Parts: sequence; structure tokens; C-alpha cells
Amino acid sequence: MKVEPRMSSVAVSLQQARRIAVRAQALDGSAKNVLDVVRRLGFLQMDPISTVARPQHLVLYSRLGGFDQGELDRLIWEERKLFEWNAFIWPIADMPLVRARMRHRRASANAWGRDFLEANGRLRRYVLRELERNGPLLSRELKADLLPGGEPHRWWGTSRVRLMLELLQARGEVAVAGRAGKQRLWDIADRVYPQTETIPWRAAERLIEERRRRSLGVWLERGRLRAHPDVSDEPVPGRVTFLSPFDRLVHDRDRAEALFGFHYRLEMYVPKAKRRYGYYVLPILRGDRILGRIDVQRDGTSKALRVNGLWWEDGVAPVGLETPLKRLASFVGADAAL
Repeated sequence: MKVEPRMSSVAVSLQQARRIAVRAQALDGSAKNVLDVVRRLGFLQMDPISTVARPQHLVLYSRLGGFDQGELDRLIWEERKLFEWNAFIWPIADMPLVRARMRHRRASANAWGRDFLEANGRLRRYVLRELERNGPLLSRELKADLLPGGEPHRWWGTSRVRLMLELLQARGEVAVAGRAGKQRLWDIADRVYPQTETIPWRAAERLIEERRRRSLGVWLERGRLRAHPDVSDEPVPGRVTFLSPFDRLVHDRDRAEALFGFHYRLEMYVPKAKRRYGYYVLPILRGDRILGRIDVQRDGTSKALRVNGLWWEDGVAPVGLETPLKRLASFVGADAAL
């Protein structure tokens, strides 16, 4: 993998920055297919919350419109053009960079992770041995009665097998080899990942940063907007779409506010009485402007896409959402938007 020299950045106006950010994130209607989107974004974040759709599917929908959701699984598990690591989906071409991350994780593991691995050496040997002999396996197929006692972890509780698998995955010792429904199948990493070239961490770190800047298009440096020189600032078509709360266009909340004047916070973990908007609120993007936000969810009883609330930004002229909502409802398998 060729390590390119660091690209320069250019100062841009706010109008240019908005266009560049939208185009860099393939939200301008130019995305061709699932593989094209993942390659251009660099990765897809995964999350189990599916109030509307899984975040990885909703990010793809925002760029492609309706698409075959089975295509993502085929690209990962059959064609092997994508792979899963550490709750993200990556292009297989970036395997050398991810391997560099894994090696870096092993070399610079935090004290808590090192302490857990050292204190649970017997469990670690058991997990690796069972996967070597019998993998791929579900986590529940690894016997919990071999686990040592201890205080529940704040995220994993007493599920130390799961915690061990997550730590070994981050270090590149085990890998997700497939899925059984929503459950992950685990195996030894060398049986899942292809052999690749080795890139030293410093070179990999530089290349990772360059790709991050290219995929974002625009970033803040000392309070000023700077842009990647290779991304077009041509006007963006006025397509209307809904963004996942995890979408990279709004993931950096300070950047989103600087670019679009859009103050956005997740409220799914905020007590209902204290929420300003709603549990799962999607930004509404039209062209290169964020016009507002909408709280939608799939209704399990009526099988419809229910609109719980809609808020337009100050000074924004509302746009018709009937057609975009019908398209979203069709994509998530709902009958209609209520």
C-alpha cells in the first residue's frame, strides 16, 4: 500500500465548506453502490439500535436511496470485499491499515485492558483453544462456568467471555467470521483475515489521517474552516434525505454546528421528561443545508413508520416530506408514514 505525502489544505468560505463536506461524504447523489459508499467513507459504524433501521443501513440509505440490504452481508461474508472489526465495517483494501491499528492496540493497551487479560489468563487460553479446535463459535457456546468470579463490569456485567472476545478482537487475535442472525460467530483471526503487507504504525497513522480528512472534506483548524483540495465545491443537487444520528456529516457536533449552524445532541439516553426533541431524531438534509430534524420510529403494532415530532431550524422554509417519508417507510419495510 502506497503511503502518499501529506496533502495540503485550503481555506474556504462557509458556502464552499458545506458543499465540500456533503460531496466528500457522498451525500450529493453521486454514490454508485454499497461498496462505493464504504470505500469513499472509509468505514461504516455498526450499532444495535434500530428504531428506524440499523445505523449502517441508514447511512447507506441516505446516500443510495432504496438498496438491497442483503448486499452488505454478501460483500462481507461471501465476496469478502468488506470485513467487520471493532464494531465497524471496513473495505478489505484497508486491511493493512487495520492490522497496523491492531498491532498498535497490542503495544499500547490501556492499563485496564492489560490487567483484565493478565488476571484472566486461564479464560484467554480456553477461548483461543476452543476457537482453534471448534471455531467459528457463538459466544454462548463458550462455557461460562469456567469464568472466575469478580465484580460486574459496567458495560458487560458478568459476561467475561464477551469482554475477552472484544479485547482479543481489538488486538487482532480473534475475528468475527460470520453471523447467525444478529449473533456474531467468532474464530481465530488468521482464519478470517487475508494475508497482507505490513505497514509501520507511523506510516499507517499518517495515511489513516489523510483518508479521514479526504472523507470529511472539511475540518476545523484553530477555529477556521479548511478543506481537502481534491473535493469539488460545485453546487449540490437539492435532494432531501434523512441522516442517521451516527452519520459522519454530523458525528462531530462542534463541526456540524460550525458548518450548518445545527446544534445536535443524541437524546436516547436522556430521561424522556428531559428530552428537548425525541429518542431517535434524524437530521433532515436538503442539498448542502440541514433544514431541521424529525423523530420517527417503526411502529411494531401498525407496521407503519410513525412521525413523533418534526422541528424546522429557525429561518428555514419547510419542505414537503411526504415523498421522502414514503421512500423511507418502503425501505424499512413499513406500510406508510403516519
